[in-house]
Amino acid sequence: MSPEKGPTMSPTMSPEVSPGPGSGKRTARRPAATPAWLALADGTTFEGETAGWVPPDGVTTGEVVFNTVLTGYQEVITDPSYAGQVITFTYPHIGNYGVTSADDESARPFCRGVVVRDLARRHSSWRAEGSLEEYLVAHRVPMIRGVDTRRLTRHLRVAGALPGAFGPAGPDAVVEAARRASGTDGVDYVSAVTAEAAYQVPSVPPAPGATPDARPPRRIVAYDFGIKRSILDQLGELGEVEVVPAHTSAAAVLARRPDGVFLSNGPGDPAALPWAVEEIGRLVGRVPVFGICLGHQLLGSALGGRTFKLPFGHHGGNHPVGRASDGAVEIASHNHNYALDPDSLQGGVEVTHTNLNDGTVAGLAVPDRWCFSVQYHPEAGPGPHDPRYLFGRFAALIDRWRAGGPDADVHADPHADLQADLDAGTDAGTEPRSGPDLDPEGTLPDAPA
Repeated sequence: MSPEKGPTMSPTMSPEVSPGPGSGKRTARRPAATPAWLALADGTTFEGETAGWVPPDGVTTGEVVFNTVLTGYQEVITDPSYAGQVITFTYPHIGNYGVTSADDESARPFCRGVVVRDLARRHSSWRAEGSLEEYLVAHRVPMIRGVDTRRLTRHLRVAGALPGAFGPAGPDAVVEAARRASGTDGVDYVSAVTAEAAYQVPSVPPAPGATPDARPPRRIVAYDFGIKRSILDQLGELGEVEVVPAHTSAAAVLARRPDGVFLSNGPGDPAALPWAVEEIGRLVGRVPVFGICLGHQLLGSALGGRTFKLPFGHHGGNHPVGRASDGAVEIASHNHNYALDPDSLQGGVEVTHTNLNDGTVAGLAVPDRWCFSVQYHPEAGPGPHDPRYLFGRFAALIDRWRAGGPDADVHADPHADLQADLDAGTDAGTEPRSGPDLDPEGTLPDAPA
């Protein structure tokens, strides 16, 4: 019986493995796994089997969300934005091409656990360095397999993302753990995932065969709220990048004399990070700023906006985004549970992009304050590459700033000629500007008029 016929299978049934090419026989059944249960805070329960690492007490808790990507499960699992959450994959077959260190988005997974319908018994890829289950065991990430993820996803779409628990401890213990579990509201997960110290990004040549010295001489400081390696790969093609911990002050950033500041993705509730909003507010207007995902929400908050929690969030690789400047539609990767209230965005804030699924704010800009942001992931790790032009747009904004500082023509068509903005990502540009000076006491200079 096919694994997709979930409701008719018991938690310990495992179908036979198909024979390999030329094997001439069927392989042995996978040994029966330990039964496990998944429960949500509202009392809804599901059956499955243990996989991955099993915690000593047999129970894992976290906020249960679902992701709709078809490929890229390793990148999803290693995205620090999932700290505090249990990831449910809607695609039924997970683990079929194994894992490789080249696909890690961070040093380790920060998610609380993984839920799948069918965990591949054998992986097949020339890139694979091991199986997904081996990877989860090595990083102490619990998994439950054999779950009716279609039913679970449909429930979460109606009830919203819910705290939950899973494991082999027994249905009563799992239900009680789910009842006591908490969500992400009001919790600072950024402090748990950010870098402990500043570091330089290794050189990324801008084109095949180019040397690292061929990179444009732009200096970018990237705030690490939970930054992904694929983002750093994109930024590294724009210039010299230094990553700083999330708690770095605006004064310390400006002392580095950056040509631009990047606000990264990250986990949890932006309303739990008032300290970050305050420091970002001190940067706006003093240097070009580009934010994505959590960085978008924090920038919007620094501009006076308010955030709210979406019912079940946006987690997937194929969300349509409408671009206000020309009506074009971008297909983009999303991973967030919160969004900006459009009615709270005042004072010259332009809504540049809109999520076409639910009408939420997907991008903003304040041209005369040298900042813009998007709610989605232009680095596409994993996901489509439609929005990668945004990194080129950041480079173009930096170059206009360096050419003239606060008095440069910021309205030099920042929303048009996307190919020119994209090409700017590999253009050496002009000589670096000196950047704002700090007085001997280390206080911030006045913002440009």
